[in-house]
Amino acid sequence: MAFKQLVFSGVQPTGNLHLGNYLGAIKKFVALQEQFDCIYCVVDSHAITVPMNVWGGPEVLRQTTREVTAAFIAAGIDPKKHIVFNQSQVAEHAELTWVFNCVARLGWLNRMTQFKEKAGKDRENASIGLYDYPVLMAADILVYRATHVPVGEDQKQHLELTRDIAQKFNNDFAEPIRARGFGDAYFPLTEPIIQGPATRVMSLRDGTKKMSKSDPSDQSRINLTDDADAIALKIRRAKTDPEPLPEEEAALEARPEADNLVGLYAVLADGTKADVLKEHGGAQFSVFKPALAELAVEKLAPIAAEMKRLVQDPAYIDSVLGEGAGRAQAIAAETMKAVKDIVGFIRR
Repeated sequence: MAFKQLVFSGVQPTGNLHLGNYLGAIKKFVALQEQFDCIYCVVDSHAITVPMNVWGGPEVLRQTTREVTAAFIAAGIDPKKHIVFNQSQVAEHAELTWVFNCVARLGWLNRMTQFKEKAGKDRENASIGLYDYPVLMAADILVYRATHVPVGEDQKQHLELTRDIAQKFNNDFAEPIRARGFGDAYFPLTEPIIQGPATRVMSLRDGTKKMSKSDPSDQSRINLTDDADAIALKIRRAKTDPEPLPEEEAALEARPEADNLVGLYAVLADGTKADVLKEHGGAQFSVFKPALAELAVEKLAPIAAEMKRLVQDPAYIDSVLGEGAGRAQAIAAETMKAVKDIVGFIRR
C-alpha cells in the first residue's frame, strides 16, 4: 500500500542546547516543514535511560523539556501546522515498544554501537532502557507510520534497526495484515532524509572535538540562550592559528580550528566553505572573526531572545505540548488498535 508521507524526529531534553544542536537538527526541522507534514517530539522517555545525575532529576527534566520546546518554536517550527509534543504524554510509544521487543532479536541489539559507547566498560550496570533505546526509537517513528526521518551519523544504525523491525513485523504477520485490508505491509520502511553535507560543529576551544554541553568550558560552545554580547565574545575568543585564511578549501584539512570557523560561517550564511573562502580567503582572523560574530548574532540572537521569552511562560509551553500530544495520540491510538488486531490481542 502507499503510505502518506510524514516526517518524525525527536530531540532529547538534555539541557544547554547549543549551536551544534541548532545547526545539526533544529534548523533542518524548520526547513522540512515546508515540504512535509511533520511530527516533532521532545523525547523525555529516552532522557531517563541514563543515570539521574546525567539527566538531572525531575525538576531539571521538566525545565529542559520546556527549553527544547521553546527552541523549536523560537527557531520557526509552527506548532499549529505541525505537531510538537513530549513523548511521555503519548503512552502508545511505550505500548508499541513492547510489541517490537517481541519482534526484534537480541543479536540485532547486541550490534548497536551507541549502547557500547554510552555504557562504556561497566555495561552490567547500564539500564535496560539504555540497551532497549533503539527499540523505543523504532516505536517512536512507527507508531505514526512515519515515512521519513532526518538522521545524523550517530542515528543511522538505529534507523536501520527500525526498518528491520518493520520488515519483520510485516513478514511475521503478513496474513492478518492482508486480511485487514492493509495490503502487503502495515508499517513503512522508513527512509532517512539526508539534507546536504553533515553539519559537524566543533568546540570553539578545540577544533578536533565536537561542541558539547558537557564540556566544562562554557567558552567552548555557543548556547542557544546566549545573548548577542556573549555570542560575539565567544567567537572573538575562539581558538585559531596564526596563518591567514587559505584561498582553497583543501588547505583547511590540516587546520581544524580554521575549518570549524569557516564551516560555521558557511552554514549560517546558507553557503559553502568555498563561498566563504572566495570572499574571505587571505584575510587574517582579526578581520574574519568580527564578520563571523556579526553573522552569528544576526542569525542567533533573535532565537535566543524568543527562547528566553517563551521559557518564562511555562503555561504556554505546556499548552503547546498538551495540544500536540492530543493530536499525536489520535494518530498513535489508531496505529495501536490495528497492531492489536493484527497480533491477536482482544481489545475493547
